[in-house]
Amino acid sequence: MSGALSARLPDGRLHLQHGPIDVLVQAWGDAAEVEEGYGQACTRFATLLDELVGELAALRKPVHSGFKGPVARRMADAVRPHRAVFVTPMAAVAGAVADELMQALVAGRQIRKAYVNDGGDIALHFTRGESLLAGVVSDLANPAIDATARVAFEDPVRGIATSGWRGRSQSLGIADAVTVLASTAAVADAAATLVANAVNAEHAGIQRRPARELKEDSDLGALPVTVAVPRLPPEVIDEALSRGTAEARRMQAAGLIAAAYLSLQGRTEAVYPPRLELSSVSS
Repeated sequence: MSGALSARLPDGRLHLQHGPIDVLVQAWGDAAEVEEGYGQACTRFATLLDELVGELAALRKPVHSGFKGPVARRMADAVRPHRAVFVTPMAAVAGAVADELMQALVAGRQIRKAYVNDGGDIALHFTRGESLLAGVVSDLANPAIDATARVAFEDPVRGIATSGWRGRSQSLGIADAVTVLASTAAVADAAATLVANAVNAEHAGIQRRPARELKEDSDLGALPVTVAVPRLPPEVIDEALSRGTAEARRMQAAGLIAAAYLSLQGRTEAVYPPRLELSSVSS
């Protein structure tokens, strides 16, 4: 399996791990169908990272066409609508992996609903009448559920992704977290990255460093990424959230996302259509 590992957790979920990819999978349906689906996901996972590594140099550059692997193509497709700003397909890598594994999981199987969670970027699958409730965590240092989003078969959402300066990825902005709901996990991943970048403001205490100083092979090169954010005054928080919310609304109006939930130092903003259930836990 070229180093790819799979295991069943005590609660029945499937755990897949290979290098930086760490995935949790859960499916509902007939037990035999679920087992077959898990087997299909494991088979697909075995070669996935090697395929990505083979095209990694091109994936770290601003988007272009001609990728060979299906995951690389998913990544490029997800960021292409945003090519007016600097973005590479790496902005959608985790979501694209989740989408690819979901496709393998459900192919030819009778599975009622499922999720594939790749480090917080999640692909969803539903049959009619099914739904899932997702919890939104804004602060990784204090992992409490701050909001919930119920997604159902009828909703135009099959992907959820979160980005921010506190996460595992580099960010140009200062958002603690931006969670986006979109048509696929790859699309949500790219959009969450860019909305999180837009949650930004100037303040003397915000620390930034060139991305390549923190990670030599970063696709962001010399762009300054956020490494520390002090307690900010209310007007700075308002300015940053206003910029991020404007970008989320622009994406929603363009049909690129269904909803977004933005968080910065205890303040939140939400952008969502009336029929989608997205609510703060405190409300």
